[in-house]
Amino acid sequence: MEALLPGVLLTICSEEDLPSRNMRDHLLQSREWEEIGPEAADGSHSKVLASGDLALMSIPGIHIRTDSVDRMAKGSCRSDFSDVVFLSRHKAASGIPTLTMHPIGNYGKADYGGRDGSLVPATPHLMTQLLRETTDRCRSLPYQVSYEVTHHGPWLETPCLFLEVGSDASQWGDKAAAEGLVDALLKAVDSMTKHPIVVGVGGGHYAPQFTEISLSNRVSFGHMVPNYALSGQDDDQKLKRVRKATEASGTRSVYIHRKSMKRSEASSLQALLESDGLEVMSSRDLEPL
Repeated sequence: MEALLPGVLLTICSEEDLPSRNMRDHLLQSREWEEIGPEAADGSHSKVLASGDLALMSIPGIHIRTDSVDRMAKGSCRSDFSDVVFLSRHKAASGIPTLTMHPIGNYGKADYGGRDGSLVPATPHLMTQLLRETTDRCRSLPYQVSYEVTHHGPWLETPCLFLEVGSDASQWGDKAAAEGLVDALLKAVDSMTKHPIVVGVGGGHYAPQFTEISLSNRVSFGHMVPNYALSGQDDDQKLKRVRKATEASGTRSVYIHRKSMKRSEASSLQALLESDGLEVMSSRDLEPL
């Protein structure tokens, strides 16, 4: 059994998840694959397949409760992976057709998998390039394309992101959406560029400001800390949450969505972050694409 080369990206499919299966099937059809790791004897994962700089593994359960899936794959292949991408559905009460991508972890309680108050390493360059490629390649589809802020599990040690089709069952079976995301992922892997990394602070769950900035500037967004993750926190707690986000993103730079909060709140937050040695950036600090 050959070891994987450095830089291989691991994609994870959940057998319980229809968009995940559709994305996996399109991946399998897009390339030639070979087995590099056997199926787990306890049924916890499928054979691990590889094709160039990509690997693929399926799990029987839902993603968010499958902690240390990167260790499972590593144990099967005796190899490391540079990044992990979870192929997934997206569920929202709005039902708005949306293609999303986001980092994972929990600022507070881990009600939906992962660990309390712990963030998984982000993939800023891959995630941001994936947003751009998805926006470009899926223009003809009736979907919004956006980030979501950091939320839910599972817990991993490897940098990762979720790639999702949503927002309800009427979109989950859409093979064109699944294929568009896979094509965007393949293109993003080949065209990824390393721009300055920032952590987004402020705004709501779908982070339209950070999405818009990523589509027009040379920047890579890592973790995103929404207003609701800071609400009710004192200064020490706010700083701790933002600091965790920067550490898990590999940066000391922060972009504050000032229009999502009162001017006094934004100024106070900036002063707090700068007192910890973080660099607070604005749009004028970013170079256009």
